[in-house]
Amino acid sequence: MSDKGNEAKNITRRTALERGAGVAAIGMAAAFATTVSTPSAAAAPGRDTLPTTVAGVRIPDTQLARETAAFARSVSSPTLFSHVMRTYLFSALLFDRQGVRYDRELAFVAAALHDLGLVAAYRTPTERFEVDGADAAQRFLKEQRMSAERVEVVWDAIALHTNVGIATRKRPEIAMISIGSGLDFAGNDIQQIPSEILEEILTEFPRAGFKQDAVDNILSLCRTKPMSVLMHPFAEVGRCHIPDFPVPTVEDLLRAAPFDE
Repeated sequence: MSDKGNEAKNITRRTALERGAGVAAIGMAAAFATTVSTPSAAAAPGRDTLPTTVAGVRIPDTQLARETAAFARSVSSPTLFSHVMRTYLFSALLFDRQGVRYDRELAFVAAALHDLGLVAAYRTPTERFEVDGADAAQRFLKEQRMSAERVEVVWDAIALHTNVGIATRKRPEIAMISIGSGLDFAGNDIQQIPSEILEEILTEFPRAGFKQDAVDNILSLCRTKPMSVLMHPFAEVGRCHIPDFPVPTVEDLLRAAPFDE
């Protein structure tokens, strides 16, 4: 067995955490300097106001929805902002066609804010990006005087959006963010979207290099706070692209458990 293989088997949870914390501390300056999704890249092309409908899907025009959209646009890159808007549109389209009843404003707000954890200004040194995003959304919505009960729904929707198996067992506004973002990220259930409807959505909110932007964001997380992707699907991207990626696999953790067997 190679030295690298022996080292992996000798990893303990403490070693992994200490190693990851060290890498994260070294890389924090780079995290805030990244140009992938930063507030400085906020100015989206075209109009600043949203259309009232896209592909037959109504975009809520409440004060909270407008403030949320303006905030999300101001802190996100144009590519990221278009992604969160497509997340809402795809999920609303699917749920509307199924006749599911949901709070449209709540779903829109959660979708618009669901990727704040990818924005450098809202990243913490150690939390998963979903939790960073949920916490940032919570702070913003409290400033908007949203009720605690509704804020909690948004927090759950954002924190759970990469775990479709759990999110889809929750209330519609939570499930929608996982389903909509998954459709836009990986094409899940795209066959349910008619081609002309898909074209209208992509014309209004173009992808504009979304795939590479997403990979860049994932790698930025892996480099600057690697232990935040421990047991996260993003870790596989780190292992493919980053030499000597310090995050142990699930098997490493299991075999390093402090039990004599």
